[in-house]
Amino acid sequence: MSILQAIILGLIQGFTEFIPVSSSGHLVLAHHFFGINEVGLSFDVALHVGTLGALLIYFHKDIGQLAKGLFVKNSHTRLAWLLAMATIPAVVVGILLQSSAETAFRSPRLVAINLAIVAILMLFAERYYHRHVNNPTKLEKVTRKQAIIMGLSQAAAIVPGVSRSGSTITAGIFSGMDRVAATRFSFLLGIPITAGAIAKVFTESQAMQQVKDDKAIFAVGIITAFVSGLFAIRFLLRFLSKHSLAVFAYYRLVLSAIVLIALALGA
Repeated sequence: MSILQAIILGLIQGFTEFIPVSSSGHLVLAHHFFGINEVGLSFDVALHVGTLGALLIYFHKDIGQLAKGLFVKNSHTRLAWLLAMATIPAVVVGILLQSSAETAFRSPRLVAINLAIVAILMLFAERYYHRHVNNPTKLEKVTRKQAIIMGLSQAAAIVPGVSRSGSTITAGIFSGMDRVAATRFSFLLGIPITAGAIAKVFTESQAMQQVKDDKAIFAVGIITAFVSGLFAIRFLLRFLSKHSLAVFAYYRLVLSAIVLIALALGA
């Protein structure tokens, strides 16, 4: 893998990890259509170090209050325990389906199908929101039911093409949450599961040896993912304060069609 390829994959990870179009799906497609296969899953997981860093920097004040709230009651205690509870489904699914996530799920055709399915759900969620949600729930008022729904939806994102942010934000909107509240909850919810996934891969495989063998490549990818991830977080929070998910849903549908056509033509 070249430095340029590492930068491209880092940009893909950084932008699509938070924008609801599936970072894992885009990385699978990039590996398939551009033939970038030298490091594969280990490099993809390493890129999450960059986007995890972006989350930690952007939400550092919230994270400090949430961590404190787990032990000392404060204004963030309730939210902290809801996030902890909502993390459990993804942990269970991740343990049960890890081997499939590393092999069978990394299929361009499956990615394309999931891109389309979640796009349709996003459009239905927006339609439901406009017709039935009169008083959307703010972050500080998130209910246990809403947290569980978002936690279950995060578990589905182990399959590339679904999108962790896409599935959780969509689920939050369906459950009556304000778009920005659903997005912030989604981002905070992603911190422990992302950290756990990184730790699992880099302690149970040959990933660390690959990092040692290609230090510069991994460093460039991680830094690129970090910088672009910070931009994506800020962009999405501002965008969804005034706009719907529709543009991302249409993008997913177009990309899905392009991929399926390309595969049908033997690409």
